[in-house]
Amino acid sequence: MMFDTPLLLLLAPVLGLALGFAAWLGRGRRIRLARRWSPALGRLARSRGTWAPLVLGLVGLASVVALAGPRWGRTQIRTESRALSLVFAVDISRSMLAEDAAPNRLQRAVREARRLIQDLEGDRLGLIAFAGRSYILSPLTVDGGAIRMYLDALDPDLASEGGTSLSSVLAQGTQLLGATTDAADRVLVLFTDGEAHDTLTDVVRQAEALKEAGVHLIVVAEGGASPARIPVRDSAGALVEYKRDDEGTVIQTQRRDDVLHAVVEAAEGTLVPAETADQGGAVRDLVAAMKRSPTSATRTADLVPRAWIPALVAALLLLGYTLARPGPALIGLAGVLLLARPAEAQRPSAGGRALAAGDPTRAAAEFLKEASAGGARDTAFYNAGTAALEAGRLDVARGALAQATKSLDPALRYRALYNLGLAGLLAARADTSRQEELLEDAIDRLRQALLLQPASARAKWNLELAERRRPPPPPSGGGGGAPPPPSGGAQSPEQRPEQPGQKALSQSQAEQILNSMERRERETREEQQRRMQSSSGGVKDW
Repeated sequence: MMFDTPLLLLLAPVLGLALGFAAWLGRGRRIRLARRWSPALGRLARSRGTWAPLVLGLVGLASVVALAGPRWGRTQIRTESRALSLVFAVDISRSMLAEDAAPNRLQRAVREARRLIQDLEGDRLGLIAFAGRSYILSPLTVDGGAIRMYLDALDPDLASEGGTSLSSVLAQGTQLLGATTDAADRVLVLFTDGEAHDTLTDVVRQAEALKEAGVHLIVVAEGGASPARIPVRDSAGALVEYKRDDEGTVIQTQRRDDVLHAVVEAAEGTLVPAETADQGGAVRDLVAAMKRSPTSATRTADLVPRAWIPALVAALLLLGYTLARPGPALIGLAGVLLLARPAEAQRPSAGGRALAAGDPTRAAAEFLKEASAGGARDTAFYNAGTAALEAGRLDVARGALAQATKSLDPALRYRALYNLGLAGLLAARADTSRQEELLEDAIDRLRQALLLQPASARAKWNLELAERRRPPPPPSGGGGGAPPPPSGGAQSPEQRPEQPGQKALSQSQAEQILNSMERRERETREEQQRRMQSSSGGVKDW
Protein backbone atom coordinates (compact mmCIF):
# COMPACT_ATOMS: atom_id res chain seq x y z
CA MET A 1 0.00 0.00 0.00
CA MET A 2 1.14 3.56 -0.70
CA PHE A 3 -0.33 7.07 -0.64
CA ASP A 4 -0.11 9.87 -3.17
CA THR A 5 0.28 12.44 -0.35
CA PRO A 6 1.71 10.75 2.74
CA LEU A 7 1.79 14.05 4.65
CA LEU A 8 -2.02 14.21 4.63
CA LEU A 9 -2.15 10.72 6.09
CA LEU A 10 -0.02 11.87 9.03
CA LEU A 11 -2.33 14.86 9.53
CA ALA A 12 -5.53 12.79 9.28
CA PRO A 13 -5.82 11.98 13.05
CA VAL A 14 -5.10 15.60 13.95
CA LEU A 15 -7.72 16.94 11.55
CA GLY A 16 -10.25 14.33 12.67
CA LEU A 17 -9.75 15.26 16.34
CA ALA A 18 -9.95 18.95 15.46
CA LEU A 19 -13.27 18.47 13.66
CA GLY A 20 -14.66 16.39 16.53
CA PHE A 21 -13.48 18.94 19.08
CA ALA A 22 -15.08 21.75 17.08
CA ALA A 23 -18.36 19.78 17.01
CA TRP A 24 -18.12 19.24 20.79
CA LEU A 25 -17.57 22.97 21.39
CA GLY A 26 -20.49 23.80 19.11
CA ARG A 27 -22.79 21.42 20.99
CA GLY A 28 -21.77 22.93 24.35
CA ARG A 29 -22.49 26.44 23.12
CA ARG A 30 -25.87 25.32 21.79
CA ILE A 31 -26.77 23.82 25.18
CA ARG A 32 -25.75 27.01 27.03
CA LEU A 33 -27.85 29.19 24.75
CA ALA A 34 -30.83 26.85 25.18
CA ARG A 35 -30.51 27.02 29.00
CA ARG A 36 -30.65 30.82 28.85
CA TRP A 37 -33.96 30.56 27.10
CA SER A 38 -35.44 28.01 29.54
CA PRO A 39 -34.28 25.06 31.68
CA ALA A 40 -36.61 22.69 29.82
CA LEU A 41 -35.15 23.68 26.44
CA GLY A 42 -31.64 23.22 27.87
CA ARG A 43 -32.47 19.66 28.98
CA LEU A 44 -33.86 18.91 25.49
CA ALA A 45 -30.74 20.29 23.79
CA ARG A 46 -28.50 18.23 26.08
CA SER A 47 -30.34 15.01 25.21
CA ARG A 48 -29.76 15.46 21.49
CA GLY A 49 -26.55 15.40 19.41
CA THR A 50 -24.58 13.26 21.85
CA TRP A 51 -22.85 11.33 19.06
CA ALA A 52 -22.26 14.32 16.78
CA PRO A 53 -18.58 14.98 17.80
CA LEU A 54 -17.61 11.32 17.36
CA VAL A 55 -19.39 10.91 14.01
CA LEU A 56 -18.01 14.16 12.59
CA GLY A 57 -14.52 13.30 13.84
CA LEU A 58 -14.66 9.92 12.06
CA VAL A 59 -16.00 11.62 8.92
CA GLY A 60 -13.11 14.06 8.96
CA LEU A 61 -10.61 11.24 9.49
CA ALA A 62 -11.99 9.16 6.58
CA SER A 63 -12.18 12.21 4.30
CA VAL A 64 -8.54 13.18 4.86
CA VAL A 65 -7.44 9.55 4.32
CA ALA A 66 -9.29 9.66 0.98
CA LEU A 67 -7.52 12.90 0.07
CA ALA A 68 -4.16 11.26 0.86
CA GLY A 69 -4.75 8.98 -2.14
CA PRO A 70 -4.43 5.39 -0.93
CA ARG A 71 -3.36 2.82 -3.50
CA TRP A 72 -3.01 -0.96 -3.19
CA GLY A 73 -3.69 -4.21 -4.99
CA ARG A 74 -3.58 -5.18 -8.64
CA THR A 75 -6.02 -5.22 -11.49
CA GLN A 76 -6.08 -6.78 -14.95
CA ILE A 77 -6.31 -4.35 -17.89
CA ARG A 78 -7.35 -5.83 -21.20
CA THR A 79 -6.36 -4.02 -24.39
CA GLU A 80 -7.30 -4.87 -27.96
CA SER A 81 -5.37 -4.10 -31.14
CA ARG A 82 -4.98 -5.31 -34.70
CA ALA A 83 -1.79 -7.28 -35.29
CA LEU A 84 0.26 -8.63 -38.19
CA SER A 85 2.41 -11.79 -38.10
CA LEU A 86 5.93 -10.88 -39.27
CA VAL A 87 9.25 -12.76 -38.96
CA PHE A 88 12.69 -11.20 -39.43
CA ALA A 89 15.29 -13.51 -41.00
CA VAL A 90 18.81 -12.07 -40.72
CA ASP A 91 21.85 -13.45 -42.54
CA ILE A 92 24.73 -13.82 -40.01
CA SER A 93 27.24 -15.48 -42.34
CA ARG A 94 30.75 -14.00 -42.42
CA SER A 95 30.12 -12.34 -45.78
CA MET A 96 27.78 -9.99 -43.88
CA LEU A 97 30.85 -8.57 -42.10
CA ALA A 98 32.01 -6.91 -45.34
CA GLU A 99 32.19 -3.15 -44.86
CA ASP A 100 30.80 -1.98 -48.19
CA ALA A 101 27.81 -0.80 -46.11
CA ALA A 102 28.28 1.35 -43.00
CA PRO A 103 29.41 0.07 -40.56
CA ASN A 104 29.02 -3.37 -42.20
CA ARG A 105 26.26 -5.36 -43.88
CA LEU A 106 25.15 -7.14 -40.69
CA GLN A 107 25.03 -4.02 -38.53
CA ARG A 108 23.08 -2.14 -41.16
CA ALA A 109 20.53 -4.97 -41.31
CA VAL A 110 20.25 -4.95 -37.51
CA ARG A 111 19.80 -1.18 -37.46
CA GLU A 112 17.02 -1.24 -40.06
CA ALA A 113 15.28 -4.14 -38.29
CA ARG A 114 15.37 -2.25 -34.96
CA ARG A 115 13.81 0.82 -36.56
CA LEU A 116 11.14 -1.37 -38.13
CA ILE A 117 10.28 -2.89 -34.73
CA GLN A 118 9.50 0.59 -33.40
CA ASP A 119 7.11 1.19 -36.31
CA LEU A 120 5.38 -2.20 -35.87
CA GLU A 121 4.47 -1.75 -32.21
CA GLY A 122 1.70 -4.20 -31.32
CA ASP A 123 2.34 -6.63 -34.18
CA ARG A 124 3.45 -10.21 -33.56
CA LEU A 125 7.14 -10.46 -34.43
CA GLY A 126 9.61 -13.35 -34.65
CA LEU A 127 13.33 -13.68 -35.41
CA ILE A 128 15.38 -16.24 -37.35
CA ALA A 129 19.16 -16.10 -37.75
CA PHE A 130 20.79 -18.15 -40.48
CA ALA A 131 24.14 -19.02 -41.99
CA GLY A 132 24.90 -22.60 -43.10
CA ARG A 133 21.65 -23.51 -41.30
CA SER A 134 18.87 -21.46 -39.73
CA TYR A 135 18.01 -20.94 -36.05
CA ILE A 136 14.74 -19.70 -34.53
CA LEU A 137 15.83 -17.17 -31.89
CA SER A 138 12.34 -15.97 -31.01
CA PRO A 139 8.86 -17.29 -31.95
CA LEU A 140 6.05 -14.86 -32.69
CA THR A 141 5.62 -12.44 -29.79
CA VAL A 142 4.31 -8.93 -29.12
CA ASP A 143 7.38 -8.17 -26.99
CA GLY A 144 9.47 -6.01 -29.31
CA GLY A 145 12.07 -5.51 -26.58
CA ALA A 146 12.93 -9.21 -26.66
CA ILE A 147 13.44 -9.10 -30.44
CA ARG A 148 15.71 -6.06 -30.09
CA MET A 149 17.76 -7.86 -27.44
CA TYR A 150 18.33 -10.83 -29.77
CA LEU A 151 19.16 -8.51 -32.68
CA ASP A 152 21.88 -6.79 -30.65
CA ALA A 153 23.52 -10.16 -29.95
CA LEU A 154 23.68 -11.33 -33.59
CA ASP A 155 27.16 -12.41 -34.61
CA PRO A 156 28.60 -14.95 -37.10
CA ASP A 157 30.03 -16.91 -34.16
CA LEU A 158 26.47 -17.83 -33.14
CA ALA A 159 26.21 -20.16 -36.12
CA SER A 160 27.62 -23.65 -35.68
CA GLU A 161 27.84 -24.08 -39.45
CA GLY A 162 29.34 -21.50 -41.82
CA GLY A 163 28.21 -20.56 -45.27
CA THR A 164 24.82 -19.27 -46.41
CA SER A 165 21.79 -21.52 -46.93
CA LEU A 166 18.82 -19.55 -48.26
CA SER A 167 16.69 -22.66 -48.80
CA SER A 168 16.85 -23.62 -45.10
CA VAL A 169 15.77 -20.20 -43.85
CA LEU A 170 12.91 -20.04 -46.38
CA ALA A 171 11.74 -23.48 -45.24
CA GLN A 172 11.94 -22.59 -41.56
CA GLY A 173 10.18 -19.27 -42.15
CA THR A 174 7.38 -21.16 -43.90
CA GLN A 175 7.03 -23.52 -40.93
CA LEU A 176 7.11 -20.75 -38.30
CA LEU A 177 4.56 -18.54 -40.04
CA GLY A 178 2.48 -21.50 -41.22
CA ALA A 179 1.81 -22.44 -37.59
CA THR A 180 -0.28 -19.28 -37.02
CA THR A 181 -4.04 -19.79 -37.12
CA ASP A 182 -5.31 -16.18 -37.19
CA ALA A 183 -6.60 -14.38 -40.24
CA ALA A 184 -3.78 -11.82 -40.38
CA ASP A 185 -1.34 -11.66 -43.27
CA ARG A 186 1.99 -13.41 -42.72
CA VAL A 187 5.23 -11.75 -43.79
CA LEU A 188 8.85 -12.93 -43.93
CA VAL A 189 11.39 -10.09 -44.09
CA LEU A 190 14.74 -11.48 -45.28
CA PHE A 191 17.93 -9.44 -44.74
CA THR A 192 20.77 -10.93 -46.84
CA ASP A 193 23.45 -10.18 -49.43
CA GLY A 194 22.19 -13.09 -51.55
CA GLU A 195 25.50 -14.95 -51.59
CA ALA A 196 23.94 -18.41 -51.26
CA HIS A 197 26.04 -21.57 -51.15
CA ASP A 198 23.18 -23.99 -51.84
CA THR A 199 21.91 -24.55 -55.36
CA LEU A 200 19.66 -21.98 -56.97
CA THR A 201 17.18 -24.77 -57.78
CA ASP A 202 16.68 -25.57 -54.09
CA VAL A 203 16.34 -21.89 -53.20
CA VAL A 204 13.72 -21.27 -55.91
CA ARG A 205 11.79 -24.41 -54.90
CA GLN A 206 11.56 -23.21 -51.28
CA ALA A 207 10.56 -19.73 -52.42
CA GLU A 208 7.68 -21.23 -54.41
CA ALA A 209 6.66 -23.26 -51.32
CA LEU A 210 6.65 -20.02 -49.34
CA LYS A 211 4.23 -18.48 -51.85
CA GLU A 212 1.96 -21.54 -51.78
CA ALA A 213 1.80 -21.30 -47.97
CA GLY A 214 0.40 -17.78 -48.33
CA VAL A 215 3.44 -16.00 -46.86
CA HIS A 216 4.47 -12.62 -48.26
CA LEU A 217 8.22 -12.35 -48.85
CA ILE A 218 10.12 -9.06 -48.58
CA VAL A 219 13.85 -9.32 -49.38
CA VAL A 220 16.07 -6.51 -48.08
CA ALA A 221 19.32 -6.51 -50.01
CA GLU A 222 22.57 -5.64 -48.21
CA GLY A 223 26.05 -4.94 -49.53
CA GLY A 224 27.47 -3.58 -52.74
CA ALA A 225 27.66 -4.98 -56.24
CA SER A 226 31.46 -4.60 -56.32
CA PRO A 227 33.68 -7.23 -54.65
CA ALA A 228 34.69 -6.47 -51.06
CA ARG A 229 36.99 -8.18 -48.57
CA ILE A 230 35.81 -9.69 -45.26
CA PRO A 231 37.75 -8.22 -42.31
CA VAL A 232 38.71 -10.38 -39.33
CA ARG A 233 38.82 -8.31 -36.14
CA ASP A 234 39.81 -9.10 -32.57
CA SER A 235 37.65 -8.57 -29.49
CA ALA A 236 38.71 -4.90 -29.29
CA GLY A 237 37.62 -4.25 -32.90
CA ALA A 238 41.15 -3.94 -34.30
CA LEU A 239 41.74 -5.37 -37.79
CA VAL A 240 43.77 -8.59 -37.64
CA GLU A 241 43.62 -9.69 -41.28
CA TYR A 242 41.21 -10.34 -44.14
CA LYS A 243 39.51 -13.70 -44.42
CA ARG A 244 41.22 -16.21 -46.70
CA ASP A 245 40.18 -19.52 -48.22
CA ASP A 246 41.98 -22.85 -47.76
CA GLU A 247 44.56 -21.88 -50.39
CA GLY A 248 45.43 -18.61 -48.64
CA THR A 249 43.69 -16.35 -51.18
CA VAL A 250 41.84 -13.31 -49.80
CA ILE A 251 38.09 -13.88 -50.22
CA GLN A 252 36.07 -11.38 -52.22
CA THR A 253 32.32 -11.13 -51.59
CA GLN A 254 29.61 -9.16 -53.36
CA ARG A 255 25.86 -8.81 -53.44
CA ARG A 256 24.24 -11.45 -55.67
CA ASP A 257 21.43 -9.60 -57.42
CA ASP A 258 20.72 -12.58 -59.70
CA VAL A 259 19.93 -14.81 -56.71
CA LEU A 260 17.87 -12.13 -54.98
CA HIS A 261 15.76 -11.45 -58.08
CA ALA A 262 15.22 -15.18 -58.66
CA VAL A 263 13.98 -15.67 -55.08
CA VAL A 264 11.66 -12.65 -55.25
CA GLU A 265 10.19 -13.72 -58.60
CA ALA A 266 9.60 -17.30 -57.41
CA ALA A 267 7.85 -16.14 -54.23
CA GLU A 268 6.10 -13.20 -55.96
CA GLY A 269 7.55 -11.01 -53.26
CA THR A 270 9.15 -7.57 -53.11
CA LEU A 271 12.82 -6.54 -53.19
CA VAL A 272 14.06 -3.54 -51.21
CA PRO A 273 17.31 -2.50 -52.94
CA ALA A 274 20.52 -1.98 -50.98
CA GLU A 275 20.70 1.58 -52.33
CA THR A 276 17.49 2.53 -50.48
CA ALA A 277 18.46 4.98 -47.74
CA ASP A 278 15.57 4.08 -45.42
CA GLN A 279 15.08 0.35 -45.84
CA GLY A 280 13.09 0.04 -42.60
CA GLY A 281 10.68 2.76 -43.76
CA ALA A 282 10.26 1.02 -47.12
CA VAL A 283 9.31 -2.25 -45.43
CA ARG A 284 6.95 -0.39 -43.08
CA ASP A 285 5.16 1.18 -46.06
CA LEU A 286 4.85 -2.24 -47.73
CA VAL A 287 3.22 -3.93 -44.71
CA ALA A 288 1.04 -0.93 -43.80
CA ALA A 289 -1.72 -2.00 -46.20
CA MET A 290 -1.61 -5.68 -45.27
CA LYS A 291 -4.44 -7.39 -43.40
CA ARG A 292 -4.25 -7.40 -39.61
CA SER A 293 -6.35 -9.51 -37.27
CA PRO A 294 -7.80 -8.26 -33.98
CA THR A 295 -5.82 -9.38 -30.97
CA SER A 296 -6.14 -8.76 -27.26
CA ALA A 297 -3.59 -8.54 -24.48
CA THR A 298 -3.95 -8.44 -20.73
CA ARG A 299 -1.56 -6.64 -18.46
CA THR A 300 -1.45 -6.19 -14.71
CA ALA A 301 -1.65 -2.71 -13.20
CA ASP A 302 -0.18 -2.32 -9.72
CA LEU A 303 -1.25 0.10 -6.98
CA VAL A 304 -4.84 0.71 -8.06
CA PRO A 305 -6.36 3.98 -6.68
CA ARG A 306 -8.63 3.20 -3.69
CA ALA A 307 -9.57 6.69 -2.51
CA TRP A 308 -13.23 5.89 -3.13
CA ILE A 309 -13.30 3.44 -0.18
CA PRO A 310 -12.62 5.92 2.69
CA ALA A 311 -14.69 8.52 0.83
CA LEU A 312 -17.60 6.08 0.74
CA VAL A 313 -17.19 5.38 4.49
CA ALA A 314 -17.34 9.11 5.22
CA ALA A 315 -20.41 9.57 3.00
CA LEU A 316 -22.26 6.62 4.62
CA LEU A 317 -21.53 7.94 8.14
CA LEU A 318 -22.87 11.35 7.20
CA LEU A 319 -25.86 9.90 5.40
CA GLY A 320 -26.78 7.75 8.40
CA TYR A 321 -26.40 10.64 10.82
CA THR A 322 -28.35 12.92 8.48
CA LEU A 323 -31.30 10.54 8.52
CA ALA A 324 -31.13 10.38 12.33
CA ARG A 325 -30.31 14.04 13.02
CA PRO A 326 -30.86 16.08 9.84
CA GLY A 327 -30.03 19.45 11.34
CA PRO A 328 -26.29 19.49 12.12
CA ALA A 329 -25.38 16.69 9.71
CA LEU A 330 -26.32 18.69 6.61
CA ILE A 331 -23.49 21.07 7.36
CA GLY A 332 -20.99 18.20 7.53
CA LEU A 333 -22.42 16.65 4.36
CA ALA A 334 -21.78 19.89 2.48
CA GLY A 335 -18.21 19.89 3.78
CA VAL A 336 -17.59 16.33 2.58
CA LEU A 337 -18.95 17.18 -0.87
CA LEU A 338 -16.42 20.00 -1.05
CA LEU A 339 -13.63 17.67 0.10
CA ALA A 340 -14.67 15.03 -2.43
CA ARG A 341 -13.88 17.34 -5.34
CA PRO A 342 -10.07 17.00 -4.99
CA ALA A 343 -10.52 13.24 -4.59
CA GLU A 344 -11.69 13.19 -8.20
CA ALA A 345 -8.07 13.94 -9.13
CA GLN A 346 -7.40 10.22 -8.70
CA ARG A 347 -9.66 9.52 -11.61
CA PRO A 348 -7.43 8.53 -14.56
CA SER A 349 -6.55 11.49 -16.78
CA ALA A 350 -6.81 11.44 -20.58
CA GLY A 351 -3.14 10.48 -20.79
CA GLY A 352 -3.59 7.68 -18.26
CA ARG A 353 -6.56 6.30 -20.19
CA ALA A 354 -4.59 6.39 -23.46
CA LEU A 355 -1.68 4.61 -21.80
CA ALA A 356 -4.00 1.94 -20.38
CA ALA A 357 -5.46 1.47 -23.87
CA GLY A 358 -1.99 0.70 -25.25
CA ASP A 359 -1.50 3.99 -27.16
CA PRO A 360 1.67 5.59 -25.70
CA THR A 361 1.95 8.13 -28.53
CA ARG A 362 -1.46 9.67 -27.75
CA ALA A 363 -0.72 9.36 -24.02
CA ALA A 364 2.45 11.45 -24.43
CA ALA A 365 0.49 14.14 -26.28
CA GLU A 366 -2.20 14.24 -23.58
CA PHE A 367 0.37 14.45 -20.78
CA LEU A 368 2.11 17.32 -22.58
CA LYS A 369 -1.23 19.14 -22.79
CA GLU A 370 -1.69 18.56 -19.07
CA ALA A 371 1.78 19.99 -18.39
CA SER A 372 1.08 23.08 -20.50
CA ALA A 373 -2.13 23.63 -18.52
CA GLY A 374 0.02 24.17 -15.42
CA GLY A 375 -1.31 21.43 -13.09
CA ALA A 376 1.34 19.17 -11.51
CA ARG A 377 3.78 20.09 -14.29
CA ASP A 378 6.68 17.95 -13.03
CA THR A 379 4.59 14.79 -12.86
CA ALA A 380 2.93 15.54 -16.19
CA PHE A 381 6.29 16.08 -17.92
CA TYR A 382 7.59 12.84 -16.39
CA ASN A 383 4.52 10.91 -17.56
CA ALA A 384 4.81 12.46 -21.03
CA GLY A 385 8.50 11.56 -21.29
CA THR A 386 7.94 8.00 -20.09
CA ALA A 387 5.06 7.48 -22.54
CA ALA A 388 7.11 8.93 -25.41
CA LEU A 389 9.99 6.64 -24.45
CA GLU A 390 7.66 3.65 -24.64
CA ALA A 391 6.41 4.85 -28.04
CA GLY A 392 9.96 5.20 -29.37
CA ARG A 393 9.70 9.02 -29.73
CA LEU A 394 13.12 9.62 -28.22
CA ASP A 395 13.33 13.33 -29.07
CA VAL A 396 10.00 14.06 -27.35
CA ALA A 397 10.96 11.82 -24.42
CA ARG A 398 14.27 13.57 -23.82
CA GLY A 399 12.69 17.04 -23.94
CA ALA A 400 9.88 16.17 -21.51
CA LEU A 401 12.12 14.25 -19.10
CA ALA A 402 14.60 17.14 -19.04
CA GLN A 403 11.78 19.35 -17.71
CA ALA A 404 10.85 16.69 -15.14
CA THR A 405 14.40 16.63 -13.77
CA LYS A 406 13.79 20.15 -12.37
CA SER A 407 11.32 18.71 -9.84
CA LEU A 408 11.98 19.27 -6.14
CA ASP A 409 10.74 15.76 -5.34
CA PRO A 410 13.88 13.55 -5.07
CA ALA A 411 12.02 10.36 -6.04
CA LEU A 412 10.49 11.94 -9.15
CA ARG A 413 13.80 13.57 -10.07
CA TYR A 414 15.59 10.20 -9.79
CA ARG A 415 13.06 8.47 -12.04
CA ALA A 416 13.26 11.31 -14.59
CA LEU A 417 17.08 11.22 -14.62
CA TYR A 418 17.12 7.42 -14.97
CA ASN A 419 14.64 7.46 -17.90
CA LEU A 420 16.54 10.35 -19.48
CA GLY A 421 19.76 8.33 -19.32
CA LEU A 422 17.95 5.35 -20.85
CA ALA A 423 16.59 7.57 -23.63
CA GLY A 424 20.12 8.81 -24.32
CA LEU A 425 21.36 5.22 -24.59
CA LEU A 426 18.63 4.33 -27.09
CA ALA A 427 19.20 7.52 -29.08
CA ALA A 428 22.95 6.82 -29.26
CA ARG A 429 22.21 3.37 -30.64
CA ALA A 430 19.89 4.80 -33.31
CA ASP A 431 21.95 7.89 -34.28
CA THR A 432 25.55 6.88 -34.95
CA SER A 433 26.51 10.37 -36.12
CA ARG A 434 25.89 11.81 -32.63
CA GLN A 435 26.67 8.63 -30.71
CA GLU A 436 29.51 10.03 -28.61
CA GLU A 437 27.57 13.17 -27.64
CA LEU A 438 24.46 11.19 -26.70
CA LEU A 439 26.44 8.64 -24.69
CA GLU A 440 28.16 11.42 -22.73
CA ASP A 441 24.78 12.92 -21.90
CA ALA A 442 23.40 9.50 -20.87
CA ILE A 443 26.40 8.89 -18.60
CA ASP A 444 25.97 12.30 -16.97
CA ARG A 445 22.26 11.72 -16.33
CA LEU A 446 22.78 8.23 -14.90
CA ARG A 447 25.49 9.52 -12.58
CA GLN A 448 23.12 12.20 -11.30
CA ALA A 449 20.48 9.52 -10.73
CA LEU A 450 22.97 7.47 -8.71
CA LEU A 451 23.70 10.49 -6.54
CA LEU A 452 20.02 10.47 -5.56
CA GLN A 453 19.76 6.68 -5.13
CA PRO A 454 23.27 5.17 -4.84
CA ALA A 455 21.86 1.65 -4.36
CA SER A 456 19.94 1.58 -7.66
CA ALA A 457 21.08 -1.57 -9.50
CA ARG A 458 19.33 -0.51 -12.73
CA ALA A 459 21.12 2.82 -12.86
CA LYS A 460 24.48 1.14 -12.17
CA TRP A 461 23.87 -1.42 -14.94
CA ASN A 462 22.94 1.17 -17.56
CA LEU A 463 25.83 3.43 -16.52
CA GLU A 464 28.24 0.53 -17.04
CA LEU A 465 26.60 -0.21 -20.40
CA ALA A 466 27.00 3.41 -21.51
CA GLU A 467 30.63 3.46 -20.38
CA ARG A 468 31.37 0.33 -22.40
CA ARG A 469 29.71 1.70 -25.52
CA ARG A 470 31.61 4.98 -25.36
CA PRO A 471 34.41 4.94 -27.96
CA PRO A 472 37.93 4.94 -26.51
CA PRO A 473 39.79 8.29 -26.47
CA PRO A 474 42.16 8.90 -29.40
CA PRO A 475 45.82 8.11 -28.73
CA SER A 476 47.89 11.06 -27.63
CA GLY A 477 50.23 12.60 -30.18
CA GLY A 478 54.00 12.57 -30.00
CA GLY A 479 55.79 15.04 -27.77
CA GLY A 480 52.90 15.59 -25.37
CA GLY A 481 52.60 12.16 -23.79
CA ALA A 482 53.38 10.94 -20.34
CA PRO A 483 57.01 10.83 -19.24
CA PRO A 484 58.83 7.56 -19.93
CA PRO A 485 59.18 5.06 -17.11
CA PRO A 486 62.48 4.83 -15.21
CA SER A 487 65.28 2.71 -16.60
CA GLY A 488 64.86 -1.00 -16.25
CA GLY A 489 61.09 -0.87 -16.91
CA ALA A 490 60.19 -0.62 -13.20
CA GLN A 491 57.52 1.79 -12.07
CA SER A 492 58.25 4.52 -9.60
CA PRO A 493 56.60 4.40 -6.15
CA GLU A 494 54.28 7.23 -7.23
CA GLN A 495 53.09 5.23 -10.26
CA ARG A 496 52.65 1.99 -8.34
CA PRO A 497 51.23 2.59 -4.85
CA GLU A 498 52.11 -0.19 -2.48
CA GLN A 499 49.30 -2.05 -0.76
CA PRO A 500 49.53 -2.97 2.92
CA GLY A 501 50.63 -6.55 3.42
CA GLN A 502 51.53 -6.99 -0.27
CA LYS A 503 54.48 -9.33 -1.00
CA ALA A 504 56.69 -8.93 -4.06
CA LEU A 505 56.81 -11.73 -6.66
CA SER A 506 60.04 -13.56 -7.24
CA GLN A 507 61.50 -13.60 -10.75
CA SER A 508 60.61 -17.28 -11.26
CA GLN A 509 56.99 -16.68 -10.21
CA ALA A 510 56.69 -13.71 -12.55
CA GLU A 511 58.07 -15.75 -15.47
CA GLN A 512 55.59 -18.56 -14.77
CA ILE A 513 52.67 -16.13 -14.85
CA LEU A 514 53.88 -14.52 -18.08
CA ASN A 515 54.44 -17.91 -19.74
CA SER A 516 50.96 -19.04 -18.69
CA MET A 517 49.37 -15.90 -20.13
CA GLU A 518 51.30 -16.28 -23.37
CA ARG A 519 50.23 -19.92 -23.68
CA ARG A 520 46.56 -19.05 -23.07
CA GLU A 521 46.70 -16.28 -25.67
CA ARG A 522 48.26 -18.63 -28.22
CA GLU A 523 45.59 -21.27 -27.58
CA THR A 524 42.85 -18.69 -27.97
CA ARG A 525 44.22 -17.54 -31.32
CA GLU A 526 44.54 -21.12 -32.55
CA GLU A 527 40.93 -21.80 -31.51
CA GLN A 528 39.74 -18.72 -33.41
CA GLN A 529 41.64 -19.86 -36.49
CA ARG A 530 40.09 -23.34 -36.25
CA ARG A 531 36.59 -21.87 -35.97
CA MET A 532 37.18 -19.65 -39.01
CA GLN A 533 38.42 -22.57 -41.08
CA SER A 534 36.11 -25.23 -42.38
CA SER A 535 36.30 -28.68 -40.85
CA SER A 536 36.52 -30.21 -44.34
CA GLY A 537 38.50 -28.71 -47.18
CA GLY A 538 36.76 -26.86 -49.98
CA VAL A 539 33.59 -26.01 -47.99
CA LYS A 540 32.71 -22.33 -48.00
CA ASP A 541 32.15 -20.85 -44.57
CA TRP A 542 31.26 -17.29 -45.52
